Amino acid sequence: ELAGAMMSINAAKGVEIGEGFAAAALSGEENADQMRTGKDGARFLSNHNGGIAGGISTGQPVVVRIAIKPTSSILTPVQTVTRDGQEVDVRTIGRHDPCVGIRAVPVAEAMLACVLADAKLRHRGQTGR
Repeated sequence: ELAGAMMSINAAKGVEIGEGFAAAALSGEENADQMRTGKDGARFLSNHNGGIAGGISTGQPVVVRIAIKPTSSILTPVQTVTRDGQEVDVRTIGRHDPCVGIRAVPVAEAMLACVLADAKLRHRGQTGR
């Protein structure tokens, strides 16, 4: 649900949780979030899973990254085809979406909050707690 929500954001082209794609280059030993006993109970020694293991929260901070595509309204002419099939070059005049990456941060944070709130409400609906 979390990955789907992040990919529903305009301009999002990729999502990773925890180590994400970099985890594919790690061994199982390197990627494992090992545990030890601490003064407040069990604690993790790392957070390679980004707070989510097997779709379930580990109680650690949730770490999500999204990749945002570059602005498509560039000033350089680009090749395209008209409805009639005629090849033409189009040049955008003005910048219509110059700050997609910067604007995506609060949107992604809000989307994450919505997904977590939905999960909490479903849990409360099923258990009464």
